[in-house]
Amino acid sequence: MRTRRSVTMDMTEGAPLLLLARFALPLLIGNIFQQAYNMADSMIVGQLLGANALAAVGATGSISFLFFSIFNGISGGCGIITARYFGAREHDMVQRAIANSAYIMIGASLLTGGLAFSMVPTVLGWMGTPQEILPDSITYMRMTSASVPLIAIYNYSSSMQRALGDSRTPLIFLVVSCLLNVCLDLLFVGSLGLGVFGAALATMVSQLLAGFGSLLYAFRRNPYFRLGREMLKPDRKIISSSVKLGLPLALQWSLIAISTTALQRVVNTFGPVAVAAYTATNRLEQLVQQPFGSLSMALSTYCGQNMGAGKTGRIRSGFRDSALASAALAGIMLVMMQFFGGNLVNMFVSEAEVIDLGRAALRTTSWFYVFLGLIYATRGVLNGVGDAFFAFINGIVEIAGRVGLPLLLINFTSAGVMSIWLTAGTTWMLAGISCFARYISWRKKLAAFRAERGSEAAEG
Repeated sequence: MRTRRSVTMDMTEGAPLLLLARFALPLLIGNIFQQAYNMADSMIVGQLLGANALAAVGATGSISFLFFSIFNGISGGCGIITARYFGAREHDMVQRAIANSAYIMIGASLLTGGLAFSMVPTVLGWMGTPQEILPDSITYMRMTSASVPLIAIYNYSSSMQRALGDSRTPLIFLVVSCLLNVCLDLLFVGSLGLGVFGAALATMVSQLLAGFGSLLYAFRRNPYFRLGREMLKPDRKIISSSVKLGLPLALQWSLIAISTTALQRVVNTFGPVAVAAYTATNRLEQLVQQPFGSLSMALSTYCGQNMGAGKTGRIRSGFRDSALASAALAGIMLVMMQFFGGNLVNMFVSEAEVIDLGRAALRTTSWFYVFLGLIYATRGVLNGVGDAFFAFINGIVEIAGRVGLPLLLINFTSAGVMSIWLTAGTTWMLAGISCFARYISWRKKLAAFRAERGSEAAEG
């Protein structure tokens, strides 16, 4: 199928690092703008409405992540299957995968959005959300739950386009919607006084525009999205493969989300100041993780295409280059947090007590950023090659760390409130080590697979 060069990228040929950098850069910019959604909400809510309102928004973060994890995992599985067909040059199957992925995403988003909306008060109560911020937390979380199908539209569109090597198109619409989100935040929260409801509504409208804009553009520009009736028929093989790969990814992210929810419950026991500081540092460290996450997403597409093409030797090179780049980035961000952490927290709140706690927290967790980079590099490779069992291992390690470590640190050390951030950093370390160990075992499998393919080629 003839396609325009700007809407696809073949990652089975060329220098791995250059391909990954070219693909990851738009992802990085897009992810930064995606985090700007959350940061805009937090900064405007915190500065205009105060620390309690910021805490109300932050208290919903982990539970939102839990429900989003389900369809995010399914979306990732659909994207990897599509990337494999693209790498194998099976153009009809690429189109069938695009169509069937839509059916899967629609069902997953409606299920998770409805479930999240109905469970909001129960879950926030179980988490021990402080009473003074509970009403605002319920409002914000219910608005977020209602927006799940809207977010799914963008996730579907962007995952399909990334599978074909296009990381630019989703970026364009994400940037525009982010700028709109900031303007709407100022209007709804600042001018109209709608409080946290206004912040959630601004994000909801912006996400709607990002999703539909990106999808409509793909239909106009990318021939793979121009689907005939034959391509629209449900395909059991594609649906089964996508779900089999997507469910472990969903389980992985759900377990991570459960672990962060459990940690949020611990945070809530320390009161609004700790919740506000945790919210601010969490927003900043979500931004820190974007370069790692962008490389990971690039690696998943890169590995998926190269697995489809049978070029497994390129996967090892891609991991090596990404791991080295991640280590360098971790070093840079360590220095930033050691010297400027307090200034960064001050962007969200003006209360000195919150700023001091946030500064100390960032100085603690930044020493563990190198393990974050290792997690994302190995996760990108292993998800891309379809290692379903890895997703389960990774999720179990993270939930064990975030559930078990606070009990040990609070009860047997004098760390106090800093146990929150020591738990986060130590969990990254444990997860990074386990991820790398799993990658080593897969590297042997890929070498054997490459040798087998080489033998078959020689016989042919």
